[in-house]
Amino acid sequence: MSSKKLYITYAFAILSMVCWGLSFVWIKIVYLYYHPLTTIFLRLVISSVLLFIIVKILKKSQKVHKSDYKTFLILAFIEPLCYFLGESYGLSMNVSSTVASVIIATIPVFTPIAAYFAFKEKLSPLNYFGLFISFIGVLTMVINNDFSFSADPFGVLLLFFAVFSAMFYAVYIKKLAHKYNVFTILSIQNLIGAIYFLPLFLIFDFTHFITIKPNVELITALLQLSIFASTLAFLLFIPVVRDLGVTKANIFTNFIPIFTAIFSYIILSEVLTFNKIVGMLIVISGVLLTQVGNIINIGKNYLNKREKRRR
Repeated sequence: MSSKKLYITYAFAILSMVCWGLSFVWIKIVYLYYHPLTTIFLRLVISSVLLFIIVKILKKSQKVHKSDYKTFLILAFIEPLCYFLGESYGLSMNVSSTVASVIIATIPVFTPIAAYFAFKEKLSPLNYFGLFISFIGVLTMVINNDFSFSADPFGVLLLFFAVFSAMFYAVYIKKLAHKYNVFTILSIQNLIGAIYFLPLFLIFDFTHFITIKPNVELITALLQLSIFASTLAFLLFIPVVRDLGVTKANIFTNFIPIFTAIFSYIILSEVLTFNKIVGMLIVISGVLLTQVGNIINIGKNYLNKREKRRR
């Protein structure tokens, strides 16, 4: 890969992390008006429409084999259904955007566990140590000096439910990745997800939904959430995964809590306590520990390429 293409790939990675970092802020804004089920349903519907338009324009549509219908149904049940239920309801409770983003950022730490049970991929001592360090970091963020919780414990558990959903999602996405392009997987996944959420939305949230008169702030935040976080971020991240690989690309997810903390402070006036800052640094350190081998390999590859150019 040329230096120019590498820099473009890095730029795409950072931009996608900015979008996902901001998503925690946009969700908090939408929650001032809509309940979680309404937010998720509308987000998926808007994203699905956009993705199908993009698929048609780029001519990336693929026919799904009947044998894969069950896998797609399970995939969409895990994410977006289970994942978004955990993330969205966790955020709707007394859990700050920054704490939520840090918990979600532990996904690369836990994913190797699912890979071990599903594909017998070995876990290194650094995986275990990184898992322990990340857990300590989360505790530092959610527990006060007097050992009381600064965040709703049930909300934290729901966010970890989202993390574990993402673990199983990685297992099922691997079964489809070699057959279909990301455009096909993402558009079908979001469409099925929207269908899953439709009856929940109609039963629990529709009555409240029709009482809300949308204003500029609500519409803007919802569109930003759907366009940037649910669509553009994934499309930007596709070439990153293609060029760097899944494991190396996941290293960039460490930036999500940092961007969330910055934007939460600027947009939501969220207070960054000492515990939050220390906890965030500990969690990020734990995640980086699990990726240290990949970081070293990236550095070696970069130095080797520079050496070859000199010759």
